[in-house]
Amino acid sequence: MAKNLLIVESPAKAKTIEGYLGKDFMVKSSYGHIRDLVKTDDAIDVLNNFTQKYEVPADKKAVVSELKKLAKEADVVWLASDEDREGEAISWHLFETLGLKEDKTKRIVFHEITKPAILRAIDNPRKIDYNLVNAQQARRVLDRLVGFELSPVLWKKVKPSLSAGRVQSVAVRLIVEREREINKFKTTAAYKVVAIFSTGKQKELFRADLSERFDTEAEATEFLQACKNAAYKIESLETRPAKRSPAPPFTTSTLQQEASRKLGFSVSRTMTVAQKLYESGKITYMRTDSVNLSETALDAASNEINKAYGNQYHQLRKFKTKSAGAQEAHEAIRPTYFDQHSIEGDNSEKRLYELIWKRAIASQMSEARFEKTTAKIGISTRSEQFVANGEVMKFDGFLKVYIESTDEDQDVNLDDESGNAILPPLSKGQDLKAQEITATERFSRPPARYTEASLVKKLEELGIGRPSTYAPTISTVQNRGYVVKEDREGKSRTYCVFSLKNGEINKDTKTEITGAEKAKLFPTDIGAVVNDFLLQYFKGIVDYHFTANVEKEFDEIAHGLKEWTEMLKSFYSPFHQEVENTIQTAEKARGERDLGIDPASGKKVSVRIGRFGPFVQIGEADDEEKPRYASLRSGQMIETISLEDALELFNLPKKVGAFEDKDMTVAIGRFGPYIRHNSAFYSLPKDVDPHSVTEEQAIEIIKNKRIKDAEKLIKTFDEDPAVKVLNGRWGPYIEYGKQNVKIPKGKEAKDLTFEEVKALAEAAEKEPKKKGGRFAKKKG
Repeated sequence: MAKNLLIVESPAKAKTIEGYLGKDFMVKSSYGHIRDLVKTDDAIDVLNNFTQKYEVPADKKAVVSELKKLAKEADVVWLASDEDREGEAISWHLFETLGLKEDKTKRIVFHEITKPAILRAIDNPRKIDYNLVNAQQARRVLDRLVGFELSPVLWKKVKPSLSAGRVQSVAVRLIVEREREINKFKTTAAYKVVAIFSTGKQKELFRADLSERFDTEAEATEFLQACKNAAYKIESLETRPAKRSPAPPFTTSTLQQEASRKLGFSVSRTMTVAQKLYESGKITYMRTDSVNLSETALDAASNEINKAYGNQYHQLRKFKTKSAGAQEAHEAIRPTYFDQHSIEGDNSEKRLYELIWKRAIASQMSEARFEKTTAKIGISTRSEQFVANGEVMKFDGFLKVYIESTDEDQDVNLDDESGNAILPPLSKGQDLKAQEITATERFSRPPARYTEASLVKKLEELGIGRPSTYAPTISTVQNRGYVVKEDREGKSRTYCVFSLKNGEINKDTKTEITGAEKAKLFPTDIGAVVNDFLLQYFKGIVDYHFTANVEKEFDEIAHGLKEWTEMLKSFYSPFHQEVENTIQTAEKARGERDLGIDPASGKKVSVRIGRFGPFVQIGEADDEEKPRYASLRSGQMIETISLEDALELFNLPKKVGAFEDKDMTVAIGRFGPYIRHNSAFYSLPKDVDPHSVTEEQAIEIIKNKRIKDAEKLIKTFDEDPAVKVLNGRWGPYIEYGKQNVKIPKGKEAKDLTFEEVKALAEAAEKEPKKKGGRFAKKKG
């Protein structure tokens, strides 16, 4: 038996580290947390200093049992979980659950999985840092209290099965408020004027923009009229040097943002891939808000830049972390070995590694140097000026490796037209000739909806959440159905272009698509209703400053400056009182809105949240005739749906054509939209809108379902056609009455006789029933 037992969080990390240590070390994984708060209401004793009750989950009992046995046999147990608060808490849970002794236990931390880093950590062990453990406990307890006390309020006052969380509720509020800003936004139009000038020499053409815009068509055409006989002259010419510096190496937040913009990764995918890279020793720890690089890393980057690009490309930089609440002294995310420009791995790992390598290397490279030229061009008949800008790169510096993206890059900016990379030789007082001048109608744009990455950026700016919380927060709000991430089609819009060429003004009407969205976050109706309810009754929970202050208090606990139970007491008493008051006094929230009167029936049309989601209702419950209901379509919201759009939802069921001499009817049922044909039902795929399904689509859906059903059927029996041998998701099985019967190993499904099937079904009927599962007895 090895003298030393070293426990890490993941098997991948264990495998990597085991290769670095000798035979005296056994490296094992705890597979993350080995215990958690019990799921019952007594998990936290609020009257007894917030004492917690923990349990080892069923799926961790075998792991704990093995680790206990190995810990007893070892001389020293090394706790090597991650170096953040979560990791410190895992070490504490291991210490408590395995019954470890202080004198036999050592805590080590490292932020890269390399042999020197592991050996250095073993040479410098420490004890468990209880300040960090308490900070994590405070977060866990506070979030459990908020969730456990708020959720039942939402069940009673909004809708069953809802839940709330401290950071998640703030994230939903940001998305709801942004959507409302967009809905209220009034688009205004203005004319942007651009000229193409010539110096008189062949091919010496360049572009210049007018310094102001015109609000109306009349002002734009009046300007072009004045330009018909105008003379143009360069009134000023300025050439100046300019430089651009690289961005710091990645933090968790900036990595999530840039991987979204450059690679199209979701926040959770970025963290999953980064975790793999870290555990296999390719990059440093991926949960950090530090932009600092170690002296070792700075030397390695310097060597690699000098070797790969030359010493003129190297510039030592030490970045300082701006975030006041930055956690423990981690490094930024960087490659473990700077001389590894690329790695082996799957495509996601290769791409993310390359991004991290480029960003870290670029942070230690020289500035890019430019020469910028600005020419201001006077118009003899007007007071405005055209401005032409040109930029010439003199030295590429860090741009040789990496160009940072911005959120704005994600949205096509209709005003972006190609500028002048370089201007022709110009001089002050020089006369120019206008080849063409265009005035194009351009529209103001509402604030952009959040992407996952830009939401992370906003949360970080507000001081809400920490590196370890961004990804789970964004996943949670989507999983709870408060927010959806989706693409939405834009709408067609016309705009006018007036052009002056060869002394004539021409008008052209063009079309563009506006408002198209890709992978943006939209609030759902239930998300908006829950947000409004929390804002009305629990303003503190969704208050940006309150949530940021809570994070600061966690930081103070981590640094030993605040007692964690005192912090929880000051929060819990007023919060619990709010819960009690709300249960007694709050009205039920449904987000109800009256839309008007149905012209056909003269009855009221309203929209609200129901048990199965948002719906439109024609009529009222106390009318003689029962009200009619219709569910909202994807993309429609209670707040914005019009009476006209609401009434259109009642056009179903409708006939969409015929197939095999039988009508096809589209309708929406209890389990969603479907096509009815010849007494059979065919579910519509999620991406097919029941209101606009065509005859061709309906026929294709029916044919595809028949093919799938034919592939599913292995065998039927003359003795009882209702008994079938079918192909299922987990292999062949027997459908016998209301039973699904497993086929024993060694039996060939297609060769089964009716007698064998019957015997298997009877034997299965006598077996004790398991709860749930594929082969549980069907409900009648």
